Amino acid sequence: MAGITVATLLTGVATASAQNILLALFGGLGAPPPPVPDANFTARDRQQLANPPYRQAWIAPAYRRQIVHYHRKEAPGTILVDTDARYVYYVLPEGKAIRYGAIVGEDAQAWSGVATVGRKEEWPGWTPTENEKRRLGPLPNYVEGGAANPMGSRALYLYSGGQDTLYRIHGTNQPGWIGHAVSSGCIRLTNEDVIDLYSRVKNGAIVVVLGPKGGARSTSASAL
Repeated sequence: MAGITVATLLTGVATASAQNILLALFGGLGAPPPPVPDANFTARDRQQLANPPYRQAWIAPAYRRQIVHYHRKEAPGTILVDTDARYVYYVLPEGKAIRYGAIVGEDAQAWSGVATVGRKEEWPGWTPTENEKRRLGPLPNYVEGGAANPMGSRALYLYSGGQDTLYRIHGTNQPGWIGHAVSSGCIRLTNEDVIDLYSRVKNGAIVVVLGPKGGARSTSASAL
């Protein structure tokens, strides 16, 4: 869930110096298009995302939300994560899926398997794990929910055998890393995309996270 370095992670805590680092990292990407208004936004979503404490990044067209033909056999309502390709799919009827660009776990932090959505939360708080503290240095014990929080606008908590796996699908305050493997294992979408996914997913939904070389083989994308 955390970013590449302590400095990039601390952008989520919204210090001025960390924001300057993020601007330096993504300053060469050019001006991004303005976010598209989303019918699923709440009043809090609009307030938090109107002027977020991070720079809106340019997202490559391949990683923008779109409907694609889907050739696997998962049932509608299933979430599939293709970590190799950096995509999350929400399976629709009639051989289609909504595809979202994602940030996935680094090789040493990646997780794969089958889980269920055990709970959902809007603008979740963040409690860094002990592993994150060891890997990334001094971190706060807790960060309140909001646009500066690395958890972003929504979180889907993945459970297996009735137990929290500690892996989540959630938003991000570092949208410039969409399409990369830089997190501590959790799957991150843009805040706008995770709001869309959250609105579709029910508690108890199946989540399939493919390991290396398990690509989803989805083709013929058409814009959503």
